[in-house]
Amino acid sequence: MSCCAPGAELDRIQIGTSDEEILLASRPISDGLRQTDLSVPDIHCGGCLRTIETALGALDGVVFARANLSARRATIHWRGDTPPPVIKTLHDIGYDAHIHDIRATADDPVLSRLLRALAVAGFAASNIMLLSVSIWSGAAAETRDLFHWISALIALPALAYSGQVFFASAWRSLRHGRTNMDVPISIGVLLAFGMSLYETIHHGPHAYFDASVSLLFFLLIGRTLDHMMRARARRAVEGLERLSARGALVLQSDGSRLYLSVNEIEPGMTILLAAGERVPVNATIIKGQSELDRSLVSGESVPQPATIGMRLQAGILNLTGPLTIVATAAAKDSFLADMMRMMEAAEAGRSAYRRIADRASQLYAPVVHTAALLTMIGWVIATGDWHRAITIAVAVLIITCPCALGLAVPMVHVVAAKRLFENGIMMKDGSALERLATIDAVVFDKTGTLTLGRPRLIDSGTIDSDALALALAGAIAAHSRHPYSMALAEAAGNTSAMSFESVSERPGFGLEAIAGATIYRLGRAEWALGGAMPSTSPNNAAVVLSINGIQAAGFRFDDRLRAGVRETVAALAADGFSVEILSGDAEQRVHDLAAPLGVVYLAGLQPGDKVRHVADMKKAGRKVLMVGDGLNDAPVLAAADISMAPGSAADISRNAADLVFLRENLSAVPQAIEISRRAGALVRQNLGLAVIYNLIAVPVAVLGHVTPLVAAIAMSLSSILVVANAMRLGGWRKRDQVIETVRHPKAQNGPLIAEAAE
Repeated sequence: MSCCAPGAELDRIQIGTSDEEILLASRPISDGLRQTDLSVPDIHCGGCLRTIETALGALDGVVFARANLSARRATIHWRGDTPPPVIKTLHDIGYDAHIHDIRATADDPVLSRLLRALAVAGFAASNIMLLSVSIWSGAAAETRDLFHWISALIALPALAYSGQVFFASAWRSLRHGRTNMDVPISIGVLLAFGMSLYETIHHGPHAYFDASVSLLFFLLIGRTLDHMMRARARRAVEGLERLSARGALVLQSDGSRLYLSVNEIEPGMTILLAAGERVPVNATIIKGQSELDRSLVSGESVPQPATIGMRLQAGILNLTGPLTIVATAAAKDSFLADMMRMMEAAEAGRSAYRRIADRASQLYAPVVHTAALLTMIGWVIATGDWHRAITIAVAVLIITCPCALGLAVPMVHVVAAKRLFENGIMMKDGSALERLATIDAVVFDKTGTLTLGRPRLIDSGTIDSDALALALAGAIAAHSRHPYSMALAEAAGNTSAMSFESVSERPGFGLEAIAGATIYRLGRAEWALGGAMPSTSPNNAAVVLSINGIQAAGFRFDDRLRAGVRETVAALAADGFSVEILSGDAEQRVHDLAAPLGVVYLAGLQPGDKVRHVADMKKAGRKVLMVGDGLNDAPVLAAADISMAPGSAADISRNAADLVFLRENLSAVPQAIEISRRAGALVRQNLGLAVIYNLIAVPVAVLGHVTPLVAAIAMSLSSILVVANAMRLGGWRKRDQVIETVRHPKAQNGPLIAEAAE
């Protein structure tokens, strides 16, 4: 069974898209294999994924086909001189498609349509219900007929507009010989309206306009919430794509300069990179001095000096000075393009996860259809009364309408989202709760996740007074926005009384200040001391202050540990979770942090290394939660079974993560796990309630003891029951001091590197 996207077709594609267009839009990947990406806006559920992948995989020349639910995209790998008829094949099975353009951005037309449909259905349902209350109160026959006609006039346009969400999907499935959840919904709604209109025309005492419109309203709530949660996952790749440069200034052979689109830059071209620009393609530095923000690659936010011969990856930010670089790869083969492909591949893999509601609904439609059909046939045979038989069949369809099933998961997710928000955690994808409840391994990034990514002064070795050296260094550092300078200025406090004739910053080296005949230098040791060996041995993060080339002080820095790290790690370990650290930082720095925590770690990793490690963990049967914040963490966040990012994370990482915690304390991780487990229990209870309701209600309706009106009331009560059960999640007390109930108190003792009394 499959299911199609709501609403009318977004754009009519032309089936005759030429082979040349598809060939131009594809790109070679290896050994004669080419990849074509198609946008398929009608993808809506797991059934759509299976249908599309099966149809495309059966084409000659296609060796791989994967559909992506969140991105609404299909990726096809094929061989041959002529592209396979992928667009026509998709159209033949009921899906419009067109060549995907990653640069194209637009509003979400499906969400806009769902919201409008929900508003119309809600307005109509509330007004028809008011009229129905008057009828139930004992209105005279003439008044009853008048109210029935008014209800019909309200219901007809409401169903015609709001019902398209389900009608178009149901018709598309039936037209191609399939069925889905929207088929029984559509049949029940239309038959209820048709029977109500028949009763109204013949002055019957009962009409069910309120049932049909209320049915749409409840179901549209669930459909809209589900769509909003799924749509958020698509933003990560779009945000990462915005980091790529649109073009660059290229030096021509005759000495002229020409701005070229990034797609026109070829290996060997010389590029003039100004301060503040991102590297457009992978390249090598041949001239210039500057500092680089390499957080996209290593996760470290501390700027690094640019040196001649250094290899740069696309997306790295040039901070302080102009550079001349030579391209070593085309845009499609750059580091940033590789990251985007990794994220897309990871998202495609994650989208194969089938939500509980999807699995529960797989057998629903055929069972309901069969029950209603057999009921009608049975009553026709037993009584010969077609009117009564159809009325009872409509009651069966209404009483078994998947309102409770449709709300079982979304309502729990809404309440869980509220609970998470109260704890400073934002949930972006409904399926995240189901995935989070199953994890058995937690992987942390280091910088910006376990630490805050803000250097602080932890030591100063001086040959003069500590206070005087620090004040002097702070006065010089106040002229720079370098993270180390800012930390020094903060530690020194008010230094406004100290002044210099001039202060200049040397990109990649440090600051030079002149006061009379005295030259002060604050920065890298070899530069500050004029090439002499320093008298102290600061580590690779040291800053040296020199006076006329003689060392006056050496300063060491480290990162601030995020609040709750020690307690959170201990709590997770006590609950049986495997805990690891994956970092792009240097081995020694990661060791200094991981050792006191008793956590295994891997250091010096590239983004692809992190993705491969998480993939290996998943192959070994682990369910992995990844917690990270850096630009370079986006692919591994998407690759993990479930992911979290702090609110201070890069936009790309926040978009790639399923949950974002807004508070500084890392205890959000065990809190989210606890809430997800409780939500999972409530979802299973709700599905059980829906099953029990149907086991009781269906036989009663089949035996003819339920009118469509009573069926509508029963259906509404089942939905209310499911909603009430979901609300219990909000009433549960928070886990009592999650991180204070650790069963290993020794883990709470002992010093941590870079942690003061915070």
